[in-house]
Amino acid sequence: MNRTKIKGVGHYVPERVVKNTDLEKVMDTSDEWIVERTGIHERRFGARFEESTTMLAKKASEKAIADAGCQPSDIDFIIFATLSPDYFFPGCGVLLQRELGICETEIGALDVRNQCSGFVYGLSVADQFIKTGHYKNILLVGAEMHSMGLDFTTRGRDVSVIFGDGAGAVVLQPADKGDSSEILSSHLHADGRHAEELAFINPGCHGGVHGNKDKQGYSDNEWDSIFVTQKMLDDHLLFPYMNGQFVFKTAVKKFPEVITKALKSAGKSPDELKLVIPHQANLRISQFVQKLLRLRDDQVYSNIQKYGNTTAASIPIALSEAVEQGVVQRGDLVCLAAFGSGFTWGSVLLHW
Repeated sequence: MNRTKIKGVGHYVPERVVKNTDLEKVMDTSDEWIVERTGIHERRFGARFEESTTMLAKKASEKAIADAGCQPSDIDFIIFATLSPDYFFPGCGVLLQRELGICETEIGALDVRNQCSGFVYGLSVADQFIKTGHYKNILLVGAEMHSMGLDFTTRGRDVSVIFGDGAGAVVLQPADKGDSSEILSSHLHADGRHAEELAFINPGCHGGVHGNKDKQGYSDNEWDSIFVTQKMLDDHLLFPYMNGQFVFKTAVKKFPEVITKALKSAGKSPDELKLVIPHQANLRISQFVQKLLRLRDDQVYSNIQKYGNTTAASIPIALSEAVEQGVVQRGDLVCLAAFGSGFTWGSVLLHW
């Protein structure tokens, strides 16, 4: 079998910086409150009506492709992870293919809907395709445009202050003989029992089946739409929901478990890690995990302070920054780990 390496990496964040003090103007919150609970000082928001999830992804992808020393036409498969697609359907994969100008090659495009774990899941899928020789230049992207669908009022502050926009991308190729760069292992998990604890439930095709047994707000007329109802609009139900305390408690348990599992599978110990790049969900979660694993400050990469939670984009953005800043060098042992909605979580251990 082939070994898989990340050949190129790139990221893009919108120009608009939104500080906590900016959010104070539209909701009952404060910089102190946000920083204390999340560690976030600012985030980036895309330009309304000018940028989209796919447009952010295009800019990150162009950087990753250039970093890999190849052309868009060399890409033979696209994997796109996001929870904030341009359209309900089709997925962003084909839209990115179009934006990169490579539709003529008719390469496949796969959309991954694993939210915060999307990039890790996508990396595992790409690894299998490279290992088996099915593809040679896979473009994997994580991108989000959260600012288009958040509730910027006091009612939605617990969720809305956390998220930001951005995109990160990598190009994966077979490792050359003697190359020190390779993906060592991937570990994917899920527990659907808590799916609604972190979810964007409406609009959807469930019609009240999950958690709304009395069908309140839905018409008995079988020809009326239940995808979007007036009640959803009236009761402000078209926004994401998060049970913050429950998510935090579960995340601080699953993060160290899946990182430890990755290390054990490779016969490695935490002190051998050059860097852990966790999904940037909450600075407090990362700090808690660092303490449990007894890692040094320089072994855990954090940029949530300036970007917020960019969901599927957070790990590739952080990885791209770490490479750009020289924090990791070729051959360094790196662990990527994520936990999020679903619940889904996972890790990938690699030699950069």
